[in-house]
Amino acid sequence: MVHIQPIDWIILIAYFIGILGFGAYYGKFVKTSTDFFFGGKRFAWWLIAFSCIATLVGSYSFVKYSENAFKYGFSSSMSYMNDWMWLPLMMFGWIPIIYYSKIKSVPEYFEKRFSPATRMALTVFMLLYLTGYIGINFYTMGVVMQPILKIDIIYIVLVVAVICAVYITAGGQTSVIMTDLLQGILLLIAGVTIFVAGIFYLGGFGEFWSHVPAGHKYALAEYNNDASFSFVGVFWQDGMANSAVFWFMNQGIIMRFLAVRSVKDARLTMLMVIMVLCPLAMFAIDSTGWLGTAMVNKGLLPPDVNPQNIFMNTAYFICRPGVFGLILAALTAALMSTVDTLINAVAAITVNDVVQPYLAPGRKDSYYLAVARWVSVAATLLGVVLVPLFARFESIYVAHGIFTATITPPMAAALLLAICWKRFNAPGAMAALIGGGLAMIAGMFYPQLIVPFSHGEPFTPGFGNAYIYTRAFYGLACAAGIGIIVTLVTKKPPREKLAGLVIGPERAAMKIYKGSEPNPEPGKIVRLAVQAWDAVPAGGEEDGAGAVLLPESALKAMNARPGDHVYLCDPRWWYGGLHSIHARAALAPNDAPGDTALISGFNMEVSLFRPGQIVTIEKFL
Repeated sequence: MVHIQPIDWIILIAYFIGILGFGAYYGKFVKTSTDFFFGGKRFAWWLIAFSCIATLVGSYSFVKYSENAFKYGFSSSMSYMNDWMWLPLMMFGWIPIIYYSKIKSVPEYFEKRFSPATRMALTVFMLLYLTGYIGINFYTMGVVMQPILKIDIIYIVLVVAVICAVYITAGGQTSVIMTDLLQGILLLIAGVTIFVAGIFYLGGFGEFWSHVPAGHKYALAEYNNDASFSFVGVFWQDGMANSAVFWFMNQGIIMRFLAVRSVKDARLTMLMVIMVLCPLAMFAIDSTGWLGTAMVNKGLLPPDVNPQNIFMNTAYFICRPGVFGLILAALTAALMSTVDTLINAVAAITVNDVVQPYLAPGRKDSYYLAVARWVSVAATLLGVVLVPLFARFESIYVAHGIFTATITPPMAAALLLAICWKRFNAPGAMAALIGGGLAMIAGMFYPQLIVPFSHGEPFTPGFGNAYIYTRAFYGLACAAGIGIIVTLVTKKPPREKLAGLVIGPERAAMKIYKGSEPNPEPGKIVRLAVQAWDAVPAGGEEDGAGAVLLPESALKAMNARPGDHVYLCDPRWWYGGLHSIHARAALAPNDAPGDTALISGFNMEVSLFRPGQIVTIEKFL
């Protein structure tokens, strides 16, 4: 039985208060709706990478994947180690498309690539996907914390929901990024702390290794023998469908990549997350399940321990009071760092894909900023309302699996065809989404439809339980097949409409982004003092970039021309780009100081530069 001690309460409450204040503090950085959704496109790659891993590790991750680690051993690592296959396509295909096309959401991309109708269809899919994920995370948190706190699940959910709503409403994407940076680090520290403490408690690594069953030491799961966890199932469900939607379509992740200062930084972010932080996150989550297995075999934990509770039982057994409070804070961080991203994403899609184009077009940016904040509150409340619905399923694992298997395959198939196949057209995209969605629903009621795609996986009786993993392959095949057939019997899309929206030469996409011929030739990074000058235009709401007047010597050193995109940043790296701004280069008047960059008063305020402060200036395009 897990009992929370007073010191653990103190640490947990202090964490809640601290993260609330820390997140709300960043409201001062939000001046426009672009700031609210994309943080001003100012952040460094390493900061975004840590915030991405915090979003990737949800509260359900500790419950779901530590349970798998306890039951199946080291092969549980497959769930977090199979995203590498998407790395090239993400880095060199999708990232340049979304960044240079200046889209604000994936549905907006679908309108540019196809039609307004496909945008609306995808908007419905994505809002269902994101709001459902909010509800699942809230429910998971309640299930895990209820036995400890001894209060009703709904009250636990309400407290966490209020905290998330407050700092997201205040600071938007900037608050999400900065709080998730801290929470991502906390997650990794907590996971490693549990493993190290557990190894010492067991008597060393040799003792740990000797008490792990031989069948648990394989790196890969059985091909198809176990319907609840098999190699082929994990590949199609987690590796293909879920990972494709998470990295390519999850609006929260898209907004992270659009919050970095350049395409180069976005690529570094993806490389760091997949090759370094994902393995660390896998270890932080799964190692608790591995320790639990060794402890059961050594007699330290009862043999009838519930696998769903293995994370909490193992952590409680190993950790002293105080340290256990840190673990509870990490579990809370896992929830909040996923939910805050999802809430901000729901607000972004609602404003950019429903309110702005259809319900209230042509309003001032301040109106859309206010709507975004109200939608954030509404999305949080909706997530709370969905908790009783997910509570009806027999387990978190089943609820999560059924939900994602039904929603993700049509979206993944439509997007991958959109960016990789120039022939793919609007009727094909609509058919893939609607037809694929109907096929997934049919597969739930008639699981025999999935048999040809099941790779011999055994049948599991029960509504929604049959082929819970390989149904993703069925959905991908149906959605892609329907989309391809409809595309081939309908007209080709106009070639001129595809520029910058499909995989192709990056220079063409750069030209669209800049509005003129790009200037990618390398140059030096210069350092100048920055001053506000009222004669400098502040720039529009589209990208927040006004002009920066630079001495001729600085332009030559950067190999820049008037009109080129430049980036002004506080040289202290640990700010991660928080004090920075994008601008367009312009030649300063002859009587301007030769060591000074002149920007508008508005941009001085947004960037948080001080008059006379030395900043670095780098040419991008």
